[in-house]
Amino acid sequence: MRRFSLWLRGQPIVADSMLAAVLLVLEVVGVGNAHNKLAYLAIGVLLPLPVVLRRVYPRTMAVATLALALAVSLVGFLTEEDADHIALLSVGIMLYTLVAYVGRREGLLFGLGLVADLMLSSAAMGRPSGSDIIFTAMYYALCWTLAEFIGARHAYDAEVAARLAVADNDKERRAHDAVSAERTRIARELHDVVAHAVSVIIVQADGARYALRRDPDAAEQALTTIASTGREALRELRRTVALLRTEHAPDQLPQHGTAGIAKAVEMMRGTGLAVELELTGELDDIAPEVSLGVLRIVQESLTNTLRHAGPHPKAWVRVRRADSDVLIDVTDSGGLPLHEPATRIEGSGLGLVGMRERVAVLGGSLDVGPAADGAWRVHASIPLRPGPAE
Repeated sequence: MRRFSLWLRGQPIVADSMLAAVLLVLEVVGVGNAHNKLAYLAIGVLLPLPVVLRRVYPRTMAVATLALALAVSLVGFLTEEDADHIALLSVGIMLYTLVAYVGRREGLLFGLGLVADLMLSSAAMGRPSGSDIIFTAMYYALCWTLAEFIGARHAYDAEVAARLAVADNDKERRAHDAVSAERTRIARELHDVVAHAVSVIIVQADGARYALRRDPDAAEQALTTIASTGREALRELRRTVALLRTEHAPDQLPQHGTAGIAKAVEMMRGTGLAVELELTGELDDIAPEVSLGVLRIVQESLTNTLRHAGPHPKAWVRVRRADSDVLIDVTDSGGLPLHEPATRIEGSGLGLVGMRERVAVLGGSLDVGPAADGAWRVHASIPLRPGPAE
């Protein structure tokens, strides 16, 4: 029965046709008491018909029902027969339909039409009895009250459905945003790990190729650096991938603080990049995400210096903890001359983008560009308490 009830809710014409059929059967049963059976039966067949489409075309069917009610009064006047049509219950059903599914204004207009019909019937057939008036008024009042209750229920259901739709849409949007943010974070981490190591390997491989015959010791040192850098990159890559598969553990996270920065600088020095490092303030007790951001900015800046700062690059790294933020300054010795394009390592252009994204996520600011003396400068400020960018 529940399945059948749910199915009927989605098939209003079927349910209303069944209601109209019940009214028609009751009307046919009462035809035996009528003097003019043909007129009685004709009206009895027409009265339930608007009920079939009452929820599909409520206004049109209400006008049709009111017209049929007036026709009943007119036929009664012409035939001088005061027949009681059971199918006139459709008038109350139509009043209920208008109030519940259309609005009180339409229901009130329909009620005024019913009052006009009652007055016309009274003038034509004589004054109705008090019991008839009371019964009719109570029937219409019951239909109106039931319509108010059902209409409020429909409005509540519609609001709940709308809120659920909004909640589902918001849930999908947040899930999509979370996936996009996670993909961006993963891409940024992999770029920081892989691009840095590959840049070092390319520089050292070029140096080893040039020094292979003239300076075997330098070539051997370069190959050693390539091997150690590759192993470190592989370990870092495996660690990053493992973090995506398992829950983060403190010993699996990249090394933070002064030790992480010193390790990154030492690795770059091993490639032949002269780096001066200056660390000021307590950098080991800041938030891990801020510390990792500082490390990645220093690492990416030194990688860019190695790529673009010429055959004998030099860089100055200064990291200072202030009262409310951490200040990072990385300056190199200047860009590669235009007549030496063969030694330039072309990047993907995502390094600066990744740095800007990371700083924005932490609520900081980043300034990248050439200085007045031709050097390239990276200046970043990251709050100690990370938050969204304004």
